[in-house]
Amino acid sequence: MDENKDLPFPSQAPVSEKSEHNEHYSDEARSGRESAPVPEPADSHLERRETFTAWCNSHLRKAGTQIENIEEDFRDGLKLMLLLEVISGERLAKPERGKMRVHKISNVNKALDFIASKGVKLVSIGAEEIVDGNVKMTLGMIWTIILRFAIQDISVEETSAKEGLLLWCQRKTAPYKNVNIQNFHISWKDGLGFCALIHRHRPELIDYGKLRKDDPLTNLNTAFDVAEKYLDIPKMLDAEDIVGTARPDEKAIMTYVSSFYHAFSGAQKMSRHAKVDKGLREQLALGLSIVQMGTLRPSVPVAEPRPSHLPYVFFPWQSQAWEVLALLEWIRRTIPWLENRLPENTMQAMQQKLEDFRDYRRVHKPPKVQEKCQLEISFNTLQTKLRLSNRPAFMPSEGRMVSDIHNAWGCLEQAEKGYEEWLLNEIRRLERLDHLAEKFRQKASIHEIWTDGKEAMLRQKDYETATLSEIKALLKKHEAFESDLAAHQDRVEQIAAIAQELNELDYYDSPSVNARCQKICDQWDNLGALTQKRREALERTEKLLETIDQLYLEYAKRAAPFNNWMEGAMEDLQDTFIVHTIEEIQGLTTAHEQFKATLPDADKERLAILGIHNEVTKIVQTYHVNMAGTNPYTTITPQEINGKWDHVRQLVPRRDQALTEEHARQQHNERLRKQFGAQANVIGPWIQTKMEEIGRISIEMHGTLEDQLSHLRQYEKSIVNYKPKMDQLEGDHQLIQEALIFDNKHTNYTMEHIRVGWEQLLTTIARTINEVENQILTRDAKGISQEQMNEFRASFNHFDRDHSGTLGPEEFKACLISLGYDIGNDPQKKTGMMDTDDFRACLISMGYNMGEAEFARIMSIVDPNRLGVVTFQAFIDFMSRETADTDTADQVMASFKILAGDKNYITVDELRRELPPDQAEYCIARMAPYAGPDAVPGALDYMSFSTALYGESDL
Repeated sequence: MDENKDLPFPSQAPVSEKSEHNEHYSDEARSGRESAPVPEPADSHLERRETFTAWCNSHLRKAGTQIENIEEDFRDGLKLMLLLEVISGERLAKPERGKMRVHKISNVNKALDFIASKGVKLVSIGAEEIVDGNVKMTLGMIWTIILRFAIQDISVEETSAKEGLLLWCQRKTAPYKNVNIQNFHISWKDGLGFCALIHRHRPELIDYGKLRKDDPLTNLNTAFDVAEKYLDIPKMLDAEDIVGTARPDEKAIMTYVSSFYHAFSGAQKMSRHAKVDKGLREQLALGLSIVQMGTLRPSVPVAEPRPSHLPYVFFPWQSQAWEVLALLEWIRRTIPWLENRLPENTMQAMQQKLEDFRDYRRVHKPPKVQEKCQLEISFNTLQTKLRLSNRPAFMPSEGRMVSDIHNAWGCLEQAEKGYEEWLLNEIRRLERLDHLAEKFRQKASIHEIWTDGKEAMLRQKDYETATLSEIKALLKKHEAFESDLAAHQDRVEQIAAIAQELNELDYYDSPSVNARCQKICDQWDNLGALTQKRREALERTEKLLETIDQLYLEYAKRAAPFNNWMEGAMEDLQDTFIVHTIEEIQGLTTAHEQFKATLPDADKERLAILGIHNEVTKIVQTYHVNMAGTNPYTTITPQEINGKWDHVRQLVPRRDQALTEEHARQQHNERLRKQFGAQANVIGPWIQTKMEEIGRISIEMHGTLEDQLSHLRQYEKSIVNYKPKMDQLEGDHQLIQEALIFDNKHTNYTMEHIRVGWEQLLTTIARTINEVENQILTRDAKGISQEQMNEFRASFNHFDRDHSGTLGPEEFKACLISLGYDIGNDPQKKTGMMDTDDFRACLISMGYNMGEAEFARIMSIVDPNRLGVVTFQAFIDFMSRETADTDTADQVMASFKILAGDKNYITVDELRRELPPDQAEYCIARMAPYAGPDAVPGALDYMSFSTALYGESDL
């Protein structure tokens, strides 16, 4: 649009947010042929619904109607078609007046077809969704209408609709502080943008200087109230919703702002035409009008002399006098038609009157409005031109004045307003009658369908053969029916109330309505009586069955544990007991006596349980109750209880006899235990004592080895003589095994322990005698003196702290060290000559500790079976070998000669190659240079070194 070309400030490019949502509707605003917008999520529907409702009402009120609920009031399509006719100025196809769904869908389709004819492609919006009241589809359709008829035609500097509207807002609000319009959501939250638009065009309406940015509610309400009161822009937004929302709904804001655009753009067009040059143009126009106008005398009365300055001129008002008269005559004829209040008896006739009135509003009245406006403009233009030409004002004759037109037009509009209100009221009245009659028929039909078969159901006697659970289910079902019946009470009352109202409004078919209503009421009373009668019968039957059920439950609660007690008793009485002591059989006997003491009380409980069953039988026979089955809580019958009780009484004496026999057997077993225990408690300690005495003999150093051997042989003879007692103990043990006796509290010794001890005693005495004999052989063979043997024995005994006759690895190592033995890394072979390994060992023996390797070698000698212990005999064998074998200087020289490759000297490189680094450096530092005839540079004399090694100590 070109009204912005004369703006006093530079244009601003509109800035909009490029979210997917905005781009979608911006594209739709650019072209009316784009697809309709898809409804958005429900969180923005409330604000948008209020705005769209107000926008629709701003147009519908021109046709004398409005909507309350946007998704409900457009469902029949009538007001939707009326809205499109108002905003487009075109007539749509005649709507369907029926109430059926097919009629509603037809009307909505006509509206949608009209929208599509305007170049709008509707996607995912169908008539069925609008008729069903789909709020998302309805709001999407209204937004499509707003885009097409209120926003699409907006264009500023060849921009799209949305961008043009935004640019127009930016230009209009640019001079105002604290206003920065960049979009159609958060830029409007403080309300200053709305106030700035109003102040820019109507500064007298708002004092902009008193507005504060920190008071958005006041700003928004001020703008909304002023726009509604003075600009005829309805209040489409809620100030609290805008302030309380992080991002106001963009569509709602655009809809409301477009109303400002249309309100102000029309006024600007009219004011801009008045801004032409006031000098020459006005004079030329006045002269041209005088030349072109018809003859008319001025407003001075004819009888009076004409002033010399006022010539006879032609005025247009005289030429348009016939138009004034014609307009007044049309108003005079129309007012009686509008004041006619004779009602019609049918809805169709009243709707035809409304159609005639709509034709009047759309067809007949608009040209007259144009005529009236043109006459007022001509009159005002004439008066202005006369005033600017310093000429007297023109005064029309009586009955043809502008005020006459205004007065007549006011009477016309007053009659029009009253006629429209009367038409709508009459239509509403007839609609209500039709609605009430249809509502009565619907509610009556629904009620009759609901009551169908209910009387037969209430007369059933199915409770007579029902179980308690079935009775309770029937009661629940009956309670649900009573609740349903109570709920239908409102429907019956509504039916009666509707019938009453139809009678009061003189409905033509009142007799049939009254007859049907009376039938429904009589049937309702009968249903109430049958319902009460069935409830009493159900409750009476329930009480009897509950009594029986309680007795059944008590019988089951007492019969089940009693039955379990009897089954447990029978199981215990028949159970084969296994006991091993006299105490156990005494405990079983005591428990059995206690059980027999409970039998009288158990018999009383049995009789009480049978009494409960007899009471149930009595109630059934007295009240003629038709029992559908047996006890639901248990399958135990009185016959079963009596049979098991008799069986228990038969098993008691059998148990007495079995316990008596077992008691005699356990007494015999106890005598066997005591006999075995007495012998075991003597033999066991004797074996232990002998083991300790033999150990002391092998460890202590009293006398010579021959004395120890003699002493040991005496011990061996006494042990052999003790064998008959062992045989007697074996015989007692055989009797215990035959009697299946597995434990004996009279002794801690078992036959197995005594056998093992006896065998160890025999083995120990034989091994000890053998060790002493071997020690004698070793002593004699190695030439070890008695003092050395005593020394070895003393060291061994010292480290044998547990007196076990053996040494562990660490004890053995400590014992070797105490005897002056250095433990090296590698073993020394004593073969009479020294190879490389022998030579290494020789060097080690000169002062190098060899660590764990050597000790491992020694352990492999003294403990070849890897038992982890060293016996004294192995210790003596090792020590005798170590004290007997020694290396000589010749052996050391022979080893060096092997390392030197049979030369009389050895080089530094050979030493370092053949020996470990520390040993090689030791030899290099102490060997003298070789001075023989075959000497080479760096040759060393290993012969003098070996001689000195075994002769002197300065090395």
